[in-house]
Amino acid sequence: MDPETGEVREPTETSADAPAGAGVPDDISSLTGPSAQEALLTEALSERTADLQRLQAEYVNYKRRVDRDREASRELVIGSVLTELLGILDDVGRAREAGELEGAFKAVAESLERVTEKLGLEKFGEKGDAFDPRIHEALLHNYSDEVDGPTATMVMQPGYRHGERVLRAARVAVSEPTEKLPDAPVESTADDEQAADKSE
Repeated sequence: MDPETGEVREPTETSADAPAGAGVPDDISSLTGPSAQEALLTEALSERTADLQRLQAEYVNYKRRVDRDREASRELVIGSVLTELLGILDDVGRAREAGELEGAFKAVAESLERVTEKLGLEKFGEKGDAFDPRIHEALLHNYSDEVDGPTATMVMQPGYRHGERVLRAARVAVSEPTEKLPDAPVESTADDEQAADKSE
C-alpha cells in the first residue's frame, strides 16, 4: 500500500524471484536445532564451569592450609607456655614428696596440674621403664644383674610431652645387664717394655 495515496501497490518481485538467502535471519542464534552458536556457547560454558571448579578447589586447599597452620601455631604457643611451667610443676612434685603440699598451696598446685593436663600436658618417666634415647636423658650409667636390657632404674626428673612433641626428656639413671660389662683392658707389649726399662 502506498503511504501517500493509500492505493494498493503491485508486487514488484515474486517469491520465486527472491534472491537466495532472503528470509534467513542475520542472528543465527534464532535458528532451531544444533548450530555453531550453540556449540560456542556450550564450549564457553564448559570453560567457565572448569574455571569455577578450579577456583573452588584452590579455595578449599587454601582454607585447609590456613586451618592447619593456625592449629600448628596454636600448638606451638601452648607448648611454649607449658614449657615455662615445668619448673613450677617440678617444685610442686618435690613439695609433694617432702610432705609439704598442704593447705592453700595444695589447692593451688592441684588446680595448676588440672589446667596443664586439660591443655594436653602429659607426664612420663617411671622407674623400670625401658630406656629410650628419644624420651630419656641418661645422667648416670651402671650395670646390674636385675635388668634384661637398658632400663631406667632411677628417675631424677620426670619428662613431659604435649601431643607428639617432647617438651623435656625424662632425666634418669640407666642400668644395663652385667654381661655387657666391658672386658678388662689388656696391657700392651709396649707398656711391658716401658715397665722393664724403668726397673733397670
